[in-house]
Amino acid sequence: MQASNLSPGMGVKIDGKLFVVTGIEHRTPGNLRAFVQLTIKDVLKAQTLEKRYKPTDDIEIIDLDRREMEYLYSDSTGATFMDGESYEQYTMPVDVLGNTLKFLRPNSKTNVLLYDGNPILIELPASVELQVKDCPPEVKGGTVTNQTKDAEMETGLMVRVPAFIKVGENLRVATADGSYQSRA
Repeated sequence: MQASNLSPGMGVKIDGKLFVVTGIEHRTPGNLRAFVQLTIKDVLKAQTLEKRYKPTDDIEIIDLDRREMEYLYSDSTGATFMDGESYEQYTMPVDVLGNTLKFLRPNSKTNVLLYDGNPILIELPASVELQVKDCPPEVKGGTVTNQTKDAEMETGLMVRVPAFIKVGENLRVATADGSYQSRA
């Protein structure tokens, strides 16, 4: 498939390695030739790379199976997910997942990408709801000024929140950068 026809979420094989396209941008700078800027995530190393291609370059596409699964638990071997239709359980190593587990509550549903029947990547939604586990007490006048404080969420994620947030509140957190969006 030509580089200009790619879209986010597609699986590609570049130099014999598996990648998932996370972003694509068509650029035509000034009097230079047009190019396609791909943001791709290495499936095995969980690192993000940026590569440039001509719009007509051919890139090998791989078929990825997207399934909604339930996150059950994590232990020393990895995180376990269950397919809701077949009740089959898959375990993904924690080092492949990176920080994505900090955005998932146990028993929450998420999309898992499978290649040849093996889970390779988790697709998180744009935002998730998490409960505040621990934070400093509410500051008087916190709604008037733009004060923030650190709050630990139920999954261990640390988020900068406004000063009026209390322990036990449910918050909406962006998965792209882990920032506070609103109360849930």
